[in-house]
Amino acid sequence: MSLPPLATLRAFEAAARHVSFKKAAHELRVTPTAISHQIRLLEETLGLRLFVRKPRQVVLTPAGQELFPVLRDGFAEFGRVIDRLKQYKTQRRLTVSVLPSFAAKWLLPRISRFQAAHPDIHLSLHTSVEAVDLRANIADAAIRYGAGPYAGLEVQRLFREHFAPMASPALGLQTVRDLHNLPLLHLDWAHPDDVTPTWSHWFKQAGIGGIALKPGLAFSEDSHAIQAAIAGQGVVLCSLEMTAQERQNGLLCQPFGPLIEGHYYQLVHRGNGANSREVDAFGRWLADEVRMAGLETSARLKSAPEA
Repeated sequence: MSLPPLATLRAFEAAARHVSFKKAAHELRVTPTAISHQIRLLEETLGLRLFVRKPRQVVLTPAGQELFPVLRDGFAEFGRVIDRLKQYKTQRRLTVSVLPSFAAKWLLPRISRFQAAHPDIHLSLHTSVEAVDLRANIADAAIRYGAGPYAGLEVQRLFREHFAPMASPALGLQTVRDLHNLPLLHLDWAHPDDVTPTWSHWFKQAGIGGIALKPGLAFSEDSHAIQAAIAGQGVVLCSLEMTAQERQNGLLCQPFGPLIEGHYYQLVHRGNGANSREVDAFGRWLADEVRMAGLETSARLKSAPEA
């Protein structure tokens, strides 16, 4: 763009706003002669007169009247953006890696309380099904699910997950016998182990036999399996902690147990690494949220009726 020198535009805007070269000079901390020189240079650049100079008074010409509001609004917007950038530079930042399902079903419904309690911390959530290397500076901390180990990292245990059969109330699931006639939804766990909550594990824990494990819809993401169950597509073996809102709203019912235990969710971080104050604040907030949700004690679940 072909623009006049910025100093000439700044001098003109101040003089037009004050309708005075003297007041403009005082604001910009220069002499009135310097203001007059800058405006004359601008007029020469444009080939237009911007002020009518009268004894002890200056008056904007039509060209000056057209130019002034554009510069006034432009400089005001420059100031607002620069103020925001200064605040952004000094704002505390925290990036947390988290499983997409945990973020969607547990963390995001609560996160506004963290933002209200810590408005000075800019929180970024890095969602991934794979564990990130905290030493690579992708994230300052991570909420992980599993037994670990987490070598070289500080670990804050949050809560254990518990699983039970759930379905849409429209399916009429009431007793274990109903499982004979209803499709079972399955989860493909990325790293299964001896506590992975599968249907075969649940039937064994319940001491129930004679129910064939039919192939059915399988999901790699448990939030998708929950949505399928809400839509009435089958019975899902899912987490009580991740479905509290759906059960409260009557979208899912959990008529019987037994309960099977999964792993713990845990906050892991590098201890005294970068942003340790922000990580500590996030950890304290998580502990408060766990207490508020009543997750420090094991959930109570109705026993399974006889099959």
